Amino acid sequence: MSSRHNRLSIAIEAFIARITDAGPAANRPPHIELESPVRLIVLLLIGLASPACDRQKPTAEQAAARPDAPVKGVDRSHRGAAAPKVGFRDADGGDVDLASFRGKPLLVNLWASWCAPCVRELPTLDRLAAARDGDLSVVAVSQDMAPHSSVKAFLEEHGIANLGAFHDPEMGLTSALDVRIMPTTVLYDSAGKEVWRFIGDLDWASAEATKLLAEASHAR
Repeated sequence: MSSRHNRLSIAIEAFIARITDAGPAANRPPHIELESPVRLIVLLLIGLASPACDRQKPTAEQAAARPDAPVKGVDRSHRGAAAPKVGFRDADGGDVDLASFRGKPLLVNLWASWCAPCVRELPTLDRLAAARDGDLSVVAVSQDMAPHSSVKAFLEEHGIANLGAFHDPEMGLTSALDVRIMPTTVLYDSAGKEVWRFIGDLDWASAEATKLLAEASHAR
């Protein structure tokens, strides 16, 4: 199966799960009555396949139509918010949460293997993790629904050696942080308070990234 077909399969699985969560049709209020599942899946496939549906970089027309749509770049509207108490899997498959990394600034990156901009920035995050090992924790958490072993295999395949295979198959962090575009990266200070979040991919070796990361040391 191609990677594209795999992405569509995962999306369909998520869609079907949402239908299941809604419960039997008899228990649903009239205003959320579902159409034919076949029709909805066909529409989902068309939407995912359409090159015009760019969720990473919305066009000016899309932004005008959706004034609440996230725009790539720095977002400081959540400054001071505490890191969510959401559990996910560490590199060995054990349970961990963001509080485990408290004590020094923390950079949390939400990514997925099907997200091209995510994959593009992973090598720069990997180098950042190696260069800043003593004063900055870099935690890249996969939001893939696939097994944990596949996340490890993906990172190994792409030569990512300094980012652990952190995995959030339930997408709990995506939900808790209200992330609507991946990748999204959040910087927390040493006390676990949000400094800023960056929506979209970034070269983490760039001057822009260096300047942004410097804010963690005086974010009181």
